[in-house]
Amino acid sequence: AQLVESGGDLVQPGGSLRLACAASASRFRGDVLAWYRQVPDNAREWVAAITPGHRTNLADSVKGRFTISRDSASNMVFLQMNSLKPEDTAVYYCNAGYYTASGHYAPYEYWGQGTQVTVSS
Repeated sequence: AQLVESGGDLVQPGGSLRLACAASASRFRGDVLAWYRQVPDNAREWVAAITPGHRTNLADSVKGRFTISRDSASNMVFLQMNSLKPEDTAVYYCNAGYYTASGHYAPYEYWGQGTQVTVSS
């Protein structure tokens, strides 16, 4: 089972990017899918998640700017990023997981290789 990200690029502040993640295995259809990001020497940060029923949650730092979506037919998840800021610069990772009984997202150990997003003028 694999998760493969794409779409990272260099973009100017205020610009937009759309990241995509292809899930190779049918098992992911029943999982919550999420995006994380990481900058060097920092912990991986949760960004957004979407359930199989398309219920979404986003980190406060990206609310109003990022949108997560998924396409069940193609088994893909997307992250539309608008109004990008330099602090959004990171490697973005796709992940599969679940919500705990207390409502927190918990990742399975399924990660993509990451895609670099750089926001700079």
